[in-house]
Amino acid sequence: MREKPTSVVVALSGGVDSAMAAASLRIAGWEVYGLHFLLSGSLSRTDAKIVAVKQVGEHLKIPLEVLDLRKTFRRSVIDPFVDAYLKGLTPNPCVVCNQKIKFEFLLDYAKQNGIDYIATGHYVRIGKKDENQYFELLRGKDRRKDQSYFMHRLNQSLLSKAVFPLGETTKDEVRKQALEMGLPVHSVPESQEICFIPENEYRSFIENQRGPGVNESGNIINNRGEILGQHTGAFRYTIGQRQGLGIASPRPYYVKEIRPGTNEVVVGRKETLYLTRLEAHGFNWIGEVPARSIMEAQAQIRYRHRPASGRLEVISSDKVAFVFDEPQWAVAPGQALVCYEGERVLGGGWIGKAQGERRKV
Repeated sequence: MREKPTSVVVALSGGVDSAMAAASLRIAGWEVYGLHFLLSGSLSRTDAKIVAVKQVGEHLKIPLEVLDLRKTFRRSVIDPFVDAYLKGLTPNPCVVCNQKIKFEFLLDYAKQNGIDYIATGHYVRIGKKDENQYFELLRGKDRRKDQSYFMHRLNQSLLSKAVFPLGETTKDEVRKQALEMGLPVHSVPESQEICFIPENEYRSFIENQRGPGVNESGNIINNRGEILGQHTGAFRYTIGQRQGLGIASPRPYYVKEIRPGTNEVVVGRKETLYLTRLEAHGFNWIGEVPARSIMEAQAQIRYRHRPASGRLEVISSDKVAFVFDEPQWAVAPGQALVCYEGERVLGGGWIGKAQGERRKV
């Protein structure tokens, strides 16, 4: 948390984390403002969230404003999400939302209203070694809840104004403190789904968004091009998927590649889905591009992936390659590669279609 309390606007979602972030800042002496974004969801769910954030605002005695961003959210997050799946990619909408919606609009709101800082309930930390250095993005103390993976696209202008009150605490501590304070959202269950997809069923969502025409049948093939089965829409499959292939075999097959151009789904045995090298484009460096073209680092290829050590190779200012010390399984194009040096986030980019060297294990 910043050294001297001043004014701050907090993104309030209707959940316990954002509410506790606002409460922590209020207790610490900050002049706190609340801002709730209308993004998506059913009318009943939207109304329920508005009620929840209003209760938090009243409980903490802070002003609250609701900002309708549904059109912007559809254009910047939902439509690209659907397009990515139809292109054979596995997108991560939460990363995009943080970059293009939550933090950008929080910062704009702060500037327009003369508020000094912005805050959220994310479990991450900010570091800075001295006044001449850039702001560092660090993992949260609670490694089970660390959300730095989703924040890797933030830039210095955002980080210089950001406050993360929960970075040094744990989820259990947050729940306990919220209960002790009587926060009206202390028992709200944690969401494990993408906010705009009902029941986390993305296949039905895409069909509803683009119509039944997306259910174009095609072949399920192996690496030799032999037809093993049929599918009813390549977007229905993700890398590493085992269930629902409909292939009779003594050993299971897994989805290895999706080819939207030919409307084919390529499958292989589990051992063929291991990869030692990948490339990522659109790489966002938290600080400066390192002078070294090759450096030791750790990388995550999805949120729940255990960080894996290897070699980060800088190809250009926004393109990198990562060579893992040990082969990694089911790397999905379209997901984010996020690189770390210990607790510090170096940056991240989007895993490309050209998947590089594979190695059997």
